[in-house]
Formats: sequence, structure tokens, C-alpha cells
Amino acid sequence: MTNQPLESLQAQDIVYALAASPNFARDGICFAARGSGLYRSKDGGLTWHSAYDSLKLQSPLLTTAVVLSPEFKSDKTIFAGARAGLLRSVDGGQNWQATILPPPPPLISQLVISPNFVHDGVVLAGTMEDGVFRSADRGGHWAAWNFGLLDLNVLCLAISPDFAHDETLFAGTGSGIFRSANGGRAWREVDLPTEFAPVLSLALSPNYAEDGTLFAGTEAHGLFRSTDRGRTWTRLSKKILNEAVNAIVLSPEFSSKPEILALTSERLLVSRDGGQSWSDWKDGWRLEQDAACVAAPQGLVPGAPLLVGLAADGEVRRI
Repeated sequence: MTNQPLESLQAQDIVYALAASPNFARDGICFAARGSGLYRSKDGGLTWHSAYDSLKLQSPLLTTAVVLSPEFKSDKTIFAGARAGLLRSVDGGQNWQATILPPPPPLISQLVISPNFVHDGVVLAGTMEDGVFRSADRGGHWAAWNFGLLDLNVLCLAISPDFAHDETLFAGTGSGIFRSANGGRAWREVDLPTEFAPVLSLALSPNYAEDGTLFAGTEAHGLFRSTDRGRTWTRLSKKILNEAVNAIVLSPEFSSKPEILALTSERLLVSRDGGQSWSDWKDGWRLEQDAACVAAPQGLVPGAPLLVGLAADGEVRRI
């Protein structure tokens, strides 16, 4: 398939997830998981082509999640959640291997990878109706890890930046939030009032080990912040963030520059003060259709590119 703008590939094609190379500023590599497959860009999201060409598929392969290794520059490892299973590539998406999940085949909602993946090989998959699956051998073998996870409808996952030491995970579900302090072996419900569920998005501070800060985006009640590892919560900016928060991105320098990006269905909002005040990412700029996901591969500094995945026509918009 020749390179072409993603918006021209297929109409009515949701972008479910976006992932960018940790070395994006130099290599410009990013991926978009869509209803019609997985697409790759090598020029920072300007043009795209199918990452599944080597599979020689006869029909589109629904792809709902994608994650890259923290050491992607050297190990070229990618995981993609596709219809009826998981795909793994160790050559940057040129070739793929299927990895088997326990039957029946689950629908994957999100993938997260250990920050220490090069040493521990841990990957986790959140699913719709089947809970969380975990692999500790770089995706070779998987097992369900759902003890104490009372709601198996997992809408989002977040992994601690200090996972190698604290083994902390959070799962946002249709009924609330669950936390694991042992790598997913067991889960306990977090005390987020149930009327604020479902939880669509989660983000942990890059300095979570010290500041215990995390954010939760809900379907109908906006954005919440906890500074005590999920024990108590504060709702942020009720007047502005009063709709579904589909994605949250924190600045890599959050401790010194507490910047937050929140994606609602129609707006990209940024806070430069930890969530106290908000403004549009660009003055007067609004989405013309619902947006499902966002990536900030070079952080939240003014002028840095953002990638926004739209929910109606499969477009990835670079702004």
C-alpha cells in the first residue's frame, strides 16, 4: 500500500489507540490501531500505511490497542490487540506473530507494558468482559489475573512508572477503579464513588512513587485527581470538564511542570497548574467530531505536535 493520508483510507473507521516511539523526535514512528487494522507512520503522523502488509489479510483486522516497548529503539517490540487475540512484532512492525490467550478469545481494550520490560518482560492486557491478562515472558504466554477484580469490564489500565519496585497497577472499569500492589496477582477496589463510574481513562504521575498522584477520567462526571494513591479524590473544574474524558496525558516533567492534557469528545483542554485552571490547547480550536484517543510524543510544551484519533472516519489529526 502506498503512503497516503490516513483520513483517505476508509470512512467510518474508529481510531481506538495511538502509540509513538520513545525516540519520536528523531525517527517519527507512530502507530494507529483502527477498526480496519494497524497503521504505521514514519514521518510523525503525516502519512500512513498498513503495518499488516506481511500478513496478506483477505479482510480488515479490527485492532483496538497498541503499545511499544520502552526500549523500542533497540528491541523494536510492538504488541497489538486484534480481533480474537494478540499480535507481537520484534522488528518494528514488519512481521507479526500471534500470541495465544486463554479461550474464549477476549476483546482487548488496552495494553500496558512494564517500564522495566527489558528485564521483566511484563505486558498486561485489559479486556471487555474477561478482566486482565498478564504475560511475564515478553508476550509468549498469558494468564488471567483477576483475583479480587469484581468488574471484568476493563476500560483502561495504568502502570506505575516505578513498577519494578512497587508493582502497582490501576484498572478503570464500568463500575469504578481497582488497584493491584503485586503486579496484578490480586486487586482491591478503590474508593471512587460509584456514581462517578464508568472510568474511561487513567494517568499516573511520572513521580508517582513520591507524590502518589493519579487522575481518572469518567464517562459523565469529568476528571478526578488523587494525591494519596487513590484513597481520596477531588473533582476538577466541574464547569469546564463536565463530559466524558476519553484520554489523559501528563507532562514527563509533571513534578516541576504540572501540565495535564484532557481529551473530551469535542475538546482538547490543557492545564498548566495541576488541574486548577484549563484552556483550549489552541485558542478557538474545536474538533468537528468525537475523538477517541490522543498522543503527545514530545510532551506538552507549546508547539509540540499532538496526534488525535477520531471516532467517525478513522482520521489521525496532527495538530
